[in-house]
Amino acid sequence: MAVRIGLVGTGTVGCGCLDLLAKNGDDYRRLLGIDVELVRVCSRRPVQAAERGLEAIYTDRWREVAEADDVDIVVELVGGTGVAAEVVLAALAAGKTVVTANKALMSTRGQEVMEAAAAHGAEVLFEASVGGGIPVIGPLKHSLLANEVQSVMGIVNGTTNYMLTRMAADGAAYADVLADAQAAGFAEADPSADVDGLDAAAKTAILASIAFNSRVTLDDVYTEGITNIAPEDLDAARDMGYAVKLLAIAHRCEDGIDVRVHPTMIPLNHQLATVHGVMNAVYVEGDAVGQVMFTGPGAGAAPTASAVMGDVLEAARRIQVKAPVLVGCTCAQELPIVPVTDLATKYYIRFVVDDRPGVLAAMAQVFADYDVSVRSVIQRGQKSGGVVTLAYVTHTAKESSIRAALARIAQLENVLHAEPSVIRVED
Repeated sequence: MAVRIGLVGTGTVGCGCLDLLAKNGDDYRRLLGIDVELVRVCSRRPVQAAERGLEAIYTDRWREVAEADDVDIVVELVGGTGVAAEVVLAALAAGKTVVTANKALMSTRGQEVMEAAAAHGAEVLFEASVGGGIPVIGPLKHSLLANEVQSVMGIVNGTTNYMLTRMAADGAAYADVLADAQAAGFAEADPSADVDGLDAAAKTAILASIAFNSRVTLDDVYTEGITNIAPEDLDAARDMGYAVKLLAIAHRCEDGIDVRVHPTMIPLNHQLATVHGVMNAVYVEGDAVGQVMFTGPGAGAAPTASAVMGDVLEAARRIQVKAPVLVGCTCAQELPIVPVTDLATKYYIRFVVDDRPGVLAAMAQVFADYDVSVRSVIQRGQKSGGVVTLAYVTHTAKESSIRAALARIAQLENVLHAEPSVIRVED
C-alpha cells in the first residue's frame, strides 16, 4: 500500500522535493521497499505544478491537503509562523504525520507543535530546519542518545560564513561582500535575518532544545550579527592565531544552559575554523563520544530537499508497518537559561580613537576600574584625521564588566570615533 504525500509550498525547497521524488521515486520502491505517492500539491503559484505535469493534483487551498482523508504525510514548506502554523496544527489535529523545514515555527512554537502531535498520536519530523542537508537532528535524537551532550557549536548560516570568508581572504569590506553575496544569490535583498544573526539564533534554539532535552526558544538566544566586523578585525585575529566565525553556541553549565549567537574567535586549528564559504557545520561534544562534527551544504534546493525527503521516507517506512511514534518531544527537563551577562570569556575589542597623549592611559584606567585585565594592546595603523585603531585583547572577564567598561569609555570626552567592534574568544 502506498503512503500518500501532500505537499504545501512550492518555493525553492518544495520544488526540490518534487524533483527529487520524480527522479528517485522508483528507486525508493525498488531499493528501499518504500512506496510513496504524491497525491496533492498546494501552492499560490499553479505554474510550479503545471511545469511538472501535476495539474490534476494541484490546489490553492491548504486545508484540502492538511485535512484530506487521502493524505498520510503533510509536508509543510511554506515557512514562517502564520499560515505555516495553521497548516501544521490542522494536519496534526487530523492525526497526520508532518514533515517540515520550518526553523521559525519550531524555534518559537515548538512546544505547541509537539504537544499537538502528542495529543493526536501524530508525529513531527524537522531535520531540514537546521543545517540544510546536514544530518544533525537525527544523530542527536538517536545515534548520540547515550551521551550527556556538553556543548553544541556551529556555523549554521551560509550567507555570513561566505561573507566572513571573503573578508578574511580578500580584505574586502563588509558592504562589498554583502553586495557580492546578494548578486550570487547567497543573500536576500533584505539580508537582516542572516547578517543580524536571527536565522542562526532560530537554529540554535532548536539544537539546544534537542541536545539538552530542555525547551529553548528563539527569545532565549542572545544574538549579535556581523555588521560591525571589518577586515582589520579578521587580520588581527589571524595574526593572533584565530579565525572569526558567526557561531551558534550552546553549553551545558552548572546553572543551566548558556545559549548565544555572535561573532567568535576560534583557534585556526579548530575544526570549525576550516569551514569556509557557504558551508555549514555543527560541532558536538558528548561525555562518551568526545567531539564529532557534521558538515555540508546548509541551504539550497537539493540539500534541503534531501533532508525533507529523508524524513518523509523514514515516516513512510513506519506508516507502512504501522509502527507507533518512536520519538516525540524530548524536552523532559526545564533548565534555566543563563543570562549572557554572566558569561566569562576572553574578548577582542577594536576602538577607533583620537591619536593623542593620554587616551591609552584613560582607557586602561577604565578597564582596571571594572576588573578587566588587558592581555595586549595592538595599534593597527594610523588613519587620516588624527585617529588611530587600537585592538585590545583581554584575559577572561565577565560580560557585565566588559559592558560597564565600554559604556564608561563611550563617555570619555573626544576619545571614540566609532562604535567598538567586540568579538568573544572561544579557546
